[in-house]
Amino acid sequence: MQSVPAVLLLEDGTAFHGKAAGKIGAAIGEVCFNTGMTGYQEIFTDPSYFGQLLVATNAHIGNYGTKNAETESGAIKIAGLICKNFTNEYSRPKADLSIQQYFENEGLVGISDVDTRAIVRHIRSKGAMNAIISSETTDLAELRRRLAAAPQMEGLELASKVSTPAPYYIGNPDAALKVAVLDFGVKRNILQCLADRGCYLKVFPAKTNIADLRDWNPDGYFLSNGPGDPAAMGYAVETAQAILEENKPLFGICLGHQLLALSVGISTFKMHHGHRGINHPVKNLRTGRSEITSQNHGFGVNPDSVAAHEETVEITHINLNDHSIEGIRLRHKKAFSVQYHPEASPGPHDARYLFDDFVSLMQEG
Repeated sequence: MQSVPAVLLLEDGTAFHGKAAGKIGAAIGEVCFNTGMTGYQEIFTDPSYFGQLLVATNAHIGNYGTKNAETESGAIKIAGLICKNFTNEYSRPKADLSIQQYFENEGLVGISDVDTRAIVRHIRSKGAMNAIISSETTDLAELRRRLAAAPQMEGLELASKVSTPAPYYIGNPDAALKVAVLDFGVKRNILQCLADRGCYLKVFPAKTNIADLRDWNPDGYFLSNGPGDPAAMGYAVETAQAILEENKPLFGICLGHQLLALSVGISTFKMHHGHRGINHPVKNLRTGRSEITSQNHGFGVNPDSVAAHEETVEITHINLNDHSIEGIRLRHKKAFSVQYHPEASPGPHDARYLFDDFVSLMQEG
């Protein structure tokens, strides 16, 4: 393991000193934290984290190594890692690489041996903000200059940067149902959950126009998760509006949930520090049952704006921690969405019934 000094500098001037993890270098992004106790490789490769420095609240990262099959996209998507213990020795015999080898191969910069509890408490108090990790220099004046030039997350359109450059297919071509997936940063396990339920998927680039989507004649449409500010995605909102005019089933997850809301005139907002973890309690208002959910989002749907559209939009799920909106359904359309991740990779499987609900809507015709 390396013993090169490293520093984490937050936008408000707070600094934390530790050791280099992964590649020697520097990384800038919005700092956020995830409270999950497992599934670090799936989190690293979730495209929704693009442009963010991730604080892992679990004390040990790397203790079970990495495995090629346990990824949610083709490469690491976080901008950098902040952790307490970066453990190069791993216990799992079937692991492919140590965490250090994995990060070096992916070119990821990280910092370890810092007080992650203090960092999380700071973010919870002051809110999400930009930060820089550096192991190439610890000159705070130089790092402040670099950090000052970084754009804020609010207003950034990032989905097109992680979307597929060309369409591709998932599932059985002879399946009874066809789903057009708009890829704003889709996780592999979302696609697998749909394919496992007898859907044949064509995954389209984020900026695909409605004519190309319609040409495939799908039975339903899916709006995926992804990074960035949904309010900066006018192109996707227009596409969602055009899809709604067809009155075919439409399902959205996370960013897709926010885009569905925007498409019917409901606003979104930047959260103080977001929801990221695998133990967030959500209540299904239609059934009265609670679910433990996996979440990763820094923007949300404005509850006041939803209240102004109650004749056309129903709130279906709420977060039991802060009562934020976790799900909506359009009253006069076959369209619904959730803010959390029912595919849960990692996380609990309480909400996978939502994929079944989507399939049932398509089967109804």
